[in-house]
Amino acid sequence: MQNNKPDAPLDLGVFSRKGSGGITAIEIIAVIFSALWIIGVVLFFNFTTQAGGDITVGPVFLVMKVLAVILPVAMIWVGASAARSARIMRTESARLRASIDAMRQTYVAQAHAASTGLRPSVEKKLDEIAAAQKLTETAIATFTSTRAQYSATAATTKPAILTETPHDGPDQTSFALGTPLGETAPPISVSNFIRALNFPETTDDKEGFAALRRALKDRNIAQLIQAAQDVLTLLSQEGIYMDDLDPDQAHPEIWRKFAKGIRGHSIAALGGVDDRSCLALTTARMRQDPIFRDAVYHFLRQFDKIFVEFETGASDHDISALSRTRTARAFMLLGRVTGTFD
Repeated sequence: MQNNKPDAPLDLGVFSRKGSGGITAIEIIAVIFSALWIIGVVLFFNFTTQAGGDITVGPVFLVMKVLAVILPVAMIWVGASAARSARIMRTESARLRASIDAMRQTYVAQAHAASTGLRPSVEKKLDEIAAAQKLTETAIATFTSTRAQYSATAATTKPAILTETPHDGPDQTSFALGTPLGETAPPISVSNFIRALNFPETTDDKEGFAALRRALKDRNIAQLIQAAQDVLTLLSQEGIYMDDLDPDQAHPEIWRKFAKGIRGHSIAALGGVDDRSCLALTTARMRQDPIFRDAVYHFLRQFDKIFVEFETGASDHDISALSRTRTARAFMLLGRVTGTFD
């Protein structure tokens, strides 16, 4: 395994001028050239004066002497300063390149360690915390409370709707499909009721179709399923499918508050759909399409009516299972759009 430490520590001298002081060869060469030039100028003017006799010393002549001495010396030292600066830049550039190489080696080593499963301990801790948080959220929305215990046997035998449907009255002489009033079907179990509200997964889902056929024998449940099918079909025309939604699951206690008629902030968690595109498309369709709007309100009324009856004998586990069905997801989406949970 490669060492995660860089071959050389990060050199902070890259960002400072440390080590730039002291006399170097550049300064020595500049001093030599300056001295040679001054000696040369002195000799030049000395021989010129001896050869030419007396020369009138005027202001112009003095200025020329000064310029002849100072300007070349100044240029020599400007060149020396530039050479020294270039040397310092080359040194600092080399240090910076070495630091970058060390950082690159560290990154490559860490990437290699991550690809081989040897991730740093900090990343592992973060993954563990995220996994624990996800499990906690799932447990809060799924597990039953102490007041209502769930068993698989009870779900298959306990009726989903405990409320008796009245059989007298002028408007209840027959069922919608022509079934005589006297022929009543046995109550649908909780497991079949929940399975029916989720609709069959595929055309080969025999259990799903069997649960759906049992649910359709109950007139009230059949009305809810038909209303749910209508809104799901209309939503699919906008490219909205319940399988693509991943709403935040509300605690069963919040669903029970809704069944008891409580509204407002305390049940706002039921509108757990946060997909902005789905919310925007649904809102726009509600405003523009009166048929869609009527279907939505009819579905919300049917779901509210059936859920009030279902909640009476349902355990917390039953309510959590119901909230994960396609019908319940449609209720969360449409309820948030229409302000049902406000």
